[in-house]
Amino acid sequence: MAALLRAVAAVAAAVALFGTLAACEPTAGPKAAAGGRRSAAAEPALPVPPAPRPADRSPLGVLLSAEQVLQTAGRARLHYWSEVPGGATDCADGVLSWAPPAMQLTRTAPGATGRLIVLGGVSYQGGDTATAARLGGRHWERSTGPDGPGGRPQTPYAELADQLDPLQAVTAAAAAGDLRLVGEELLGKVPVGHWAATTTVADYTAAEAELLSPARRDRLAAALGGGGVTALTLDLWLNDRDQLVQLRRTGSSPQGVLDQLIEYRDYGDQLAVLAPPESDTRAAGQ
Repeated sequence: MAALLRAVAAVAAAVALFGTLAACEPTAGPKAAAGGRRSAAAEPALPVPPAPRPADRSPLGVLLSAEQVLQTAGRARLHYWSEVPGGATDCADGVLSWAPPAMQLTRTAPGATGRLIVLGGVSYQGGDTATAARLGGRHWERSTGPDGPGGRPQTPYAELADQLDPLQAVTAAAAAGDLRLVGEELLGKVPVGHWAATTTVADYTAAEAELLSPARRDRLAAALGGGGVTALTLDLWLNDRDQLVQLRRTGSSPQGVLDQLIEYRDYGDQLAVLAPPESDTRAAGQ
């Protein structure tokens, strides 16, 4: 497995978790969402009546409420589908924690294998028989992030985690000048509000000033701007708890389109990201 996202030249392939990409269809991707197909992420996270919502139901008020919900939840399950300029696609299921940061993903592209775990500044890739065969019986390849300013190691796969982070997406949309309600819709049988905003890669990352360091914002900008993308459209679907249940982020460039769809569910549940046993890992390059 090639370790991606270790140099700016590889950032354009940030959605490729483990080397060569396989074609993959979204569970409720852009076309499916437009047609109203069922999305598991649209189900209410908990089978209880929604909590009272803030009185301010203006576009900004709704997204500020969503930010508070996300800050409280701290983690969620997700399904991720993406196409990057150049036409490569990939998808994965997993768990993302943004407070504290951690990530566990399993590729779901047809014929694909392999998992990615990022925890405590260390990434683990593999978990399959192919990796075990390559590593002499150990199932996980262990590595740290690339060196950052001052030679300090950076969080591995930070660009990917930041693109999947629902709090960052809501924060960027709330900062956009044209945030608007598209309308009330259904995802499956669940009523949702569809919100939209346009922004630029520069403004998207600038909105994360309170969430990310300057160096990490630069890495996110390089990932989102891969292939020459400069402008972004954000579509957000919120349920009656002001939870972001579906996010679509799109852009275009001379090299093709950026099209990312992420479905979220099980906010705040007892979701754990665990590192594999040390005895079942091997450091990259050994």
